[in-house]
Amino acid sequence: MAPTITALLDVRNRYPGNARVLYEVGGAYDTAGEEETAAGFYEQALALGLEGDVLRRCYLQYGSTLRLLGRGEESLAVFDRARQAFPGSVSLGVFEALSLHAAGKANAALAALLVLLAENVSSEDLHRYLPALHGNAEYLASLDDDDGDDGGDAAAARRG
Repeated sequence: MAPTITALLDVRNRYPGNARVLYEVGGAYDTAGEEETAAGFYEQALALGLEGDVLRRCYLQYGSTLRLLGRGEESLAVFDRARQAFPGSVSLGVFEALSLHAAGKANAALAALLVLLAENVSSEDLHRYLPALHGNAEYLASLDDDDGDDGGDAAAARRG
């Protein structure tokens, strides 16, 4: 990655205020395993303003990088902003679930993945069980939100 980083840093020096260039430099550092440096470039790119698919990708990569750096709550905050901006993005949902898991919210992570499956996988075999998937997702999400007392509705939710 060193030649790529060197080339991108040259471009950055020519266009220091270009958000897209800063995002690409961050991505190169990320790929090279230099997450702390990558995070700084992602932050600069977001501050300068990105749009469309590049913004979505930057949110995903930045949120994932924060997770890898052990900055779970910051990662979840990034994914919250990203999901508001791109509510239909499956890739954001998957990486948000990874951050939920890393933040110790395994039930919420699994719940999020179940919802993604239910809403994005077209299968007659799965379609029959959509109510059960949604019921299980709601139940699992509630486990990370409270003390786990489901009032006896857990079995009904799981059966769908």
